[in-house]
Amino acid sequence: MEPPPRARTAPLAGPLIPGSPYSVRVLQEGYARGLPDGGTWADCTISLVRGGPHLTLVDTGGPWGRERLLARLAEQGVSPGDVRHVVCTHGHSDHVGNLNLFPHADLIVGTDLSRPDGRYLPTGLRQGLPYVLHAGHLEVLPTPGHSGHDVSLMVRGTSLGHVLVAGDLFERQGDEGEWQPLSQDPLRQEASRAYALRIADVIVPGHGAPFQVFREGHGEEQGDAGSLGAKSHGP
Repeated sequence: MEPPPRARTAPLAGPLIPGSPYSVRVLQEGYARGLPDGGTWADCTISLVRGGPHLTLVDTGGPWGRERLLARLAEQGVSPGDVRHVVCTHGHSDHVGNLNLFPHADLIVGTDLSRPDGRYLPTGLRQGLPYVLHAGHLEVLPTPGHSGHDVSLMVRGTSLGHVLVAGDLFERQGDEGEWQPLSQDPLRQEASRAYALRIADVIVPGHGAPFQVFREGHGEEQGDAGSLGAKSHGP
């Protein structure tokens, strides 16, 4: 495993990351709050990626937030039928709870891809390969650890650089010590996190606000977003 990159992070000022051909807007900032009975009150970050030939939603929130999601989409002039791809970073209920709103979209749930007619197709994600939505711009990357089949969406070339919509690979900025108890495979997730910090200029976490990544020697190595499986998941 490569050593973790030396990086610092800083929060973004707002929910919109502009860009061309794609921008990223956080429709809902995720949260996770502990309760006195030992439970957690939580819902996930939901992001809308728009521009180019695609309209892509990353995560759908829990079913308890159905009306809120519809309202947030409507605020952007978007109806569920406008969404071409829905990427759910993993299969937990606070990330997939509103999939039924998008029967006409291609659904990528973890490493599974299904078409609107119910056909499932291979992607290579389970073998550590990216799934390309728009060459050079949008790629689904395998980023396992929190669960066995986590994925993230890489959006290249926004005004702030490469944006990784990462689900629960990161709970939030500054989550060290918090993500490990929630991880199915902490060593694998640590490798995926280290890789994300090498390739992303902005990370959208699963339960918090987006944050920027500043690396030492930034610009010297941007990384290859298609090589996660080869670079990060070995011992």
